[in-house]
Amino acid sequence: MLQDSANSRASAFDVLAHPAAGFPDLRPRPYVERRQVLLDVLADAGPSIVPVWSTTDLDEGLLWYAALEGTGVEGIVAKPLRGAYKAGRVWAKIRHADTVDAAVVGFTGSARHPKALAVRLPDGRGALSQRLTTPLSSIVAPRLVPQAGRAFTKDGDSYTPAVGDVVVEVVAGTTRHAVVTVVRLR
Repeated sequence: MLQDSANSRASAFDVLAHPAAGFPDLRPRPYVERRQVLLDVLADAGPSIVPVWSTTDLDEGLLWYAALEGTGVEGIVAKPLRGAYKAGRVWAKIRHADTVDAAVVGFTGSARHPKALAVRLPDGRGALSQRLTTPLSSIVAPRLVPQAGRAFTKDGDSYTPAVGDVVVEVVAGTTRHAVVTVVRLR
């Protein structure tokens, strides 16, 4: 229950339908209109559910980004105001993050078309990266030398082990989840 939570507030960032107000499907509407419906819906919701902060002022957004670092807020999100809702990520998330170099110890997919990389982070932890972009996959693939067999991360994810001195720059641990994103080949 929300009341039993350490954080007794929930945040809402969008509304996709509101049949009671005559909006059975708000997805085709621009975000700026969906945002207004969201504010109207939450006006009577009380303090337990609030809309996420929102601004169209670049300076204010940059101030929030700087001021909220270290508070547990991952970063800020930018959405097109005039854009209709589309499934998938059509917005940009700007996170507080530092990059580190990580040794590539394996991959998922094939050596010619790796989908993700198994990496050893500087603190010794092993992790699978998020899915590689196609251009990054094509740059890393020629450097991968697969070994026979399978290896597993601590979480039980399977990958093909690789040998060599392949190093990639990654963003690691920037969210509440264990996320590793490969930025580039070193």
